Amino acid sequence: MLKTFLSTVALGLCLNSAALADTAIKFTLGWKTQGSDAAFLLAKEAGYFEAEGLDVTIDQGEGSAATVTRIMSGTYDAGFGDINAIIQNAATRPDEAPVMVYQLWNKPPFAIVSKKETNITTPADLVGKTLGGAQGTPTTRLVTVLATLNDVDMTQVQIDNMGPNLQEPMLIKGDIDGALVFNITSWFNLINNRQDPAKDYNWLLFGDHGLDLYSNGLMVSQKLIAENPQAVAGLVRAVNKAAIEIGLDTEKGMDSVVAYDNLVKRDLEHDRLKFSYENLIVSPEVEKLGLGDLDDSRLTRSIDIVAEGYQLPSKPTADQIFDRQFLPPLEERKLTYTVN
Repeated sequence: MLKTFLSTVALGLCLNSAALADTAIKFTLGWKTQGSDAAFLLAKEAGYFEAEGLDVTIDQGEGSAATVTRIMSGTYDAGFGDINAIIQNAATRPDEAPVMVYQLWNKPPFAIVSKKETNITTPADLVGKTLGGAQGTPTTRLVTVLATLNDVDMTQVQIDNMGPNLQEPMLIKGDIDGALVFNITSWFNLINNRQDPAKDYNWLLFGDHGLDLYSNGLMVSQKLIAENPQAVAGLVRAVNKAAIEIGLDTEKGMDSVVAYDNLVKRDLEHDRLKFSYENLIVSPEVEKLGLGDLDDSRLTRSIDIVAEGYQLPSKPTADQIFDRQFLPPLEERKLTYTVN
């Protein structure tokens, strides 16, 4: 009887421990540790994930598009990546593509950077120029759509294929007239190359010339949504809490970035964090809809643009790409950004 009693108690303790165990979630960043990852790292460091019953493991990434393929492989449950990559994969593998549940970057980082003396300020100025692009990146793939929307004859524009690590060095040397880049990456690559990206370079932003796309945010697997929607809601709440707090105190966000990876250059990555808020997050739409949400009609237009740029065999619908059911109430997503 004593053995039976002890066995029953032990079983009960095991069951209670299992019931109380945090839900394990594997999360991938979009790239190596950067200041723009702060919302996810603060949510981890400050215990916001833990408070939601989540045990989140955060790994560095291999690119914002790779976040999608990492989740589709089943290796990761969630991550920080590009909504346009979701659109591409949903066109061919709709049952496997992840779903965006919290849109963080309201404006696209796609840009053509050039030296001021090259005088590239509008799409029309691309005629007769040589651009350097990394094959397969959204900026390189979508430049033809940019040209079409702005009546630019792309047969008069030369695009040289090159690795991303060569774009800024070749631009600085004058081997190319412009580079097809992500502004949040190239801006700081130029700084690392002892350049002044604000004073000496022009930035032709795709979003200002007809390609009003969304970009990076928090995405999760369809499997996680189906099997544990409470975990998805908790994940979104924790990230939202952190993102709102960072808007008021970017130093707090940077503390979490350094705690995660003490090899980062704090000053440089703090500037990148502020750049992400000032150039990719803060917008009239975010002021109206709050952080995390988006406009369905704008997303539908984005799907059309991506489908044209990538010659997709079909067009997914907006509700296949984005699911707002996990968003906290609007009053909890109102962003105030303070420069500090």
